[in-house]
Amino acid sequence: MAFSAMISTGHSARGAEFRNATKGEEILIEVKHLTKQYGDHIAVDDLSFTIEKGRIYGFLGPNGAGKSTTMNIITGCLAATSGSITIDGHDIYQEPAAAKRCIGFLPELPPVYQDMTPKEYLRFVGEVKGVSKADLPAAVQKAMEQTGIVEMQDRLIRHLSKGYRQRVGIAQAIIGDPEIIILDEPTVGLDPLQIIEVRDLIRDLGKEHTVILSSHILSEVSAVCDHILIIAHGKLVAADTPENLSKMLQASNVLHLNVMGTEEAVRAALGAIEGVQSLELKPGEQGSFDVELSSDESLDLREAVFAACAKANLPLLNMQLEQISLEDVFRQLTSDDAPETEKKEEHAE
Repeated sequence: MAFSAMISTGHSARGAEFRNATKGEEILIEVKHLTKQYGDHIAVDDLSFTIEKGRIYGFLGPNGAGKSTTMNIITGCLAATSGSITIDGHDIYQEPAAAKRCIGFLPELPPVYQDMTPKEYLRFVGEVKGVSKADLPAAVQKAMEQTGIVEMQDRLIRHLSKGYRQRVGIAQAIIGDPEIIILDEPTVGLDPLQIIEVRDLIRDLGKEHTVILSSHILSEVSAVCDHILIIAHGKLVAADTPENLSKMLQASNVLHLNVMGTEEAVRAALGAIEGVQSLELKPGEQGSFDVELSSDESLDLREAVFAACAKANLPLLNMQLEQISLEDVFRQLTSDDAPETEKKEEHAE
């Protein structure tokens, strides 16, 4: 793939606002019925979603689920079989130059030139993107400062650590100040310290840009993203905040308690609380009982439990609300995924 096709052309240009008629929030990317097919294999299957301004999105899915294919189509690096994509009001096929000006893209393998210094490379990228000669020095300096590579600006890229090369890749994505930053697996191959540094950088970018982070690493998405899109077999299976995704799959609230008192007294006090669906007791330590109490997902009984125990003179030693983790959500929504069947997509990407 040509380098100029990988990076968005031109510096940032804002199209007319494209708003969600129901929520009144600005939509920067709208994907409708996107499909990508390689022979008999469907890598992306009728995918539809929107990206709103000012959020950090996590595009989450198992290896081979269709994430990189989708990212490459959105950025104009790969043609779709069918469907439409609008970037800040510009159709990616009908107005490709205007659409790409809104996007900064870091592919999974950063397109850096090893024999250039970061400063030389970023000047080259800025020229390809159409940043004016007058604005180019300031744009390069800003990108280097944002990504923390100022001290490395005159070293050859081939002599930089993988972490710094990744920072250079991110710098090329943000040069020209695009509205949308798309990062495909930005921490792959980094050591733990480098991963933390790149995550901090992504959080900082999210203060000024809308960021889409593609990853199959749950901890990465939960650490930096405030909205999650989960894809499996090329289909979108969920889209919401991490908290709402957990609530969506949690049929009931479960409280784990440790209460001092007799079994009869504990059952009588807690069983009388309105909304309790089930109550299980087992002996705990030093005359206490471990209690599992469930209620409808819309009810939070913690205050009522505390009041009931206080009224019955039952010391409440511990109370903890059980919640579904992002790992549980991911496992439930992608349990039928079979990454070994997706090798054709990985090869194509």
